[in-house]
Amino acid sequence: MSQFTPEPTDSASIATIRTLAADVVGKANSGHPGAPMGMAPVAHVLFSRFFNANPKSSKWFNRDRFVLSNGHACALQYILLHLLGYKLSMDDLKAFRQLDSLTPGHPEANHTDGIEVTTGPLGQGFANGVGLAMAQAHLGAVYNRENFDLINNYTYVFTGDGCLMEGVASEAASLAGHLQLGNLIVIYDDNHISIDGDTAVAFTENVEQRFLSYGWQVLHVNDGDSDLAGIYDAIAAARVETSKPTIIRLRTTIGYGSKQQGTHGVHGAPLKADDIQSLKSKFGFPADQTFYVPKETYDTYRAAALRGAQLESKWTSLLAKYGQAYPKEHAELTRRISGKLPEGWEKTLPVYKPADPAQASRKLSELVLTAITPSIPDLMGGSADLTGSNLTKVKGTVDFQPPSTGLGSYAGTYIRYGVREHGMGAIANGLHAYGGIVPFVATFMNFVSYAAGAVRLSALSKHQVIWVATHDSIGLGEDGPTHQPVETAIHLRAIPNLDFWRPADGNETSAAYLVALKSKETPSVLSLSRQNLPNLEGSSIDRAALGGYVLYEVANEDMTIVSSGSEVPIALEAASKLKAEGINVRLVSLPCWSVFDKQDEQYKLSVLRSGAPILSLEALSTAGWQKYSHEQYGLPAWGASGPYLKVYEKFGITGTNIAAVSKKVIAFYKQKGGEVVSPLVKAIKL
Repeated sequence: MSQFTPEPTDSASIATIRTLAADVVGKANSGHPGAPMGMAPVAHVLFSRFFNANPKSSKWFNRDRFVLSNGHACALQYILLHLLGYKLSMDDLKAFRQLDSLTPGHPEANHTDGIEVTTGPLGQGFANGVGLAMAQAHLGAVYNRENFDLINNYTYVFTGDGCLMEGVASEAASLAGHLQLGNLIVIYDDNHISIDGDTAVAFTENVEQRFLSYGWQVLHVNDGDSDLAGIYDAIAAARVETSKPTIIRLRTTIGYGSKQQGTHGVHGAPLKADDIQSLKSKFGFPADQTFYVPKETYDTYRAAALRGAQLESKWTSLLAKYGQAYPKEHAELTRRISGKLPEGWEKTLPVYKPADPAQASRKLSELVLTAITPSIPDLMGGSADLTGSNLTKVKGTVDFQPPSTGLGSYAGTYIRYGVREHGMGAIANGLHAYGGIVPFVATFMNFVSYAAGAVRLSALSKHQVIWVATHDSIGLGEDGPTHQPVETAIHLRAIPNLDFWRPADGNETSAAYLVALKSKETPSVLSLSRQNLPNLEGSSIDRAALGGYVLYEVANEDMTIVSSGSEVPIALEAASKLKAEGINVRLVSLPCWSVFDKQDEQYKLSVLRSGAPILSLEALSTAGWQKYSHEQYGLPAWGASGPYLKVYEKFGITGTNIAAVSKKVIAFYKQKGGEVVSPLVKAIKL
């Protein structure tokens, strides 16, 4: 028997959501009214009966998390935030999709209060939800104690047909089932409509059977338009299941109540004015009023907000008592919630001397993780089935696994992502969005391209995700062009608010981690070699942390070579050969363009100064180096398969050839005559 208790205001509240969706999209003359209108009943039941959050304290740590995976229903999220009393006024709703409004075309984290993650591209939010649920399971396992169930929130995700067609959602769903995330509840808006029309044209799989095979609990409500009791019971049953994530297949009618309901015509275009008026009349609302909200609807949602405020108050009292019983754990938990790293962790970073043995930068990365992990419990991460190659598992760490598997525990910090690069990146965004966790993920540099959508949203959403990207160049040798990422670096360097690091030795690797861990709102990609790299005279953590610095200085130089990563030692060899011939060459290491670009003008011009030509060297595409150098040497196209030293020789990236190239560059600019001005002068003036 259903436990649902109907309220007199239910019908008016659902009608409010539907008519506001029509008005919001209609006034903007752009957007998607159909999905919000169809999902109004489930949204109302969830937020009025179950959802725990406090709009007056939107970052309360144990709040339930809500993710709108389907970017086509963004108006729905804004309407709910407004009704609940978040910082969204009616004027903000009316400004939907307008420049600099609080209601952009798709929800953005750090832009609109109450938005947990930035979705938009379909499937990303689904995977974010998996990350949010993993974070709750982990932190709860680490800090909860008997009678102190401090971290026990649910993550709710609204998803649609488009999201479930996307591979990133399938990757995340598969992992979520393996991890038995009982705190994850996904509501699938099964309205059979996508932009191209009826989903029968491309999407006829049995979604319920697919999720059963993933290990999910699968429930369904066949009348999502009006069966409020069925919706309530399904959510209640999902909350009771603790050993499986749940998906509720909810059959809805897109654009319910409009003249175009059930068709793709209401999916991505505003309703016509007469249709909106007809819709309002049908629900008993004044047809001539826009953005009409009955008082009883506001009262209903303010009551839900009050419930959340009361729950937070109780939680705060429980946290204080926890502090008395478990002072050490309390101090650590509250520090993590605040986003601060432990004091003095930087002192654990490895420091190297030139006499120290040459090692691959992937190995140097492992040494950093080994050194800092005991000091930073916030670090949680893993690899996409390349642990032994990425070198990301610190000895003694426990796998994040369901206890029932015998493979680890939820308190574990190492995640086995399987071969799911895109899902891994999007899940890591969710881990960071939850709070208290600094996630790292790992794969080959080439396969970061598989996850480009998630990387882009990390940068846009200010998620501090650290990518350990090994096997980063033609230095792979025998793996060949399929695995040699000649174009990936410039793609990542072009993404705003993303730090792409290519360290040349041990100190530069430590510097990359130093800056990545201090950059709380910026993701980082650490591009790391498989081949051994010597530790360089003149490198240091502090200097490398500036993004670029003079590694080898001379006065009255004939040329400067600027390089990064595994090519810096080759540039140094070339400089040594030229010195023996009486040619003076400075050497600049530029491990991170974006960090270097943030330094002051005087410093940058002291590193890449005027007076002599500058040649860049990198075993990748030369695109982008024009900003820093007059001439560029790199790969003209794809790499090649063979022993890595032979591959470098094939492309002329050797000390001997770069010395010869340098002499040609010097001769050309001497013949040209006139002052040689640093490329940065033009860039800075612009």
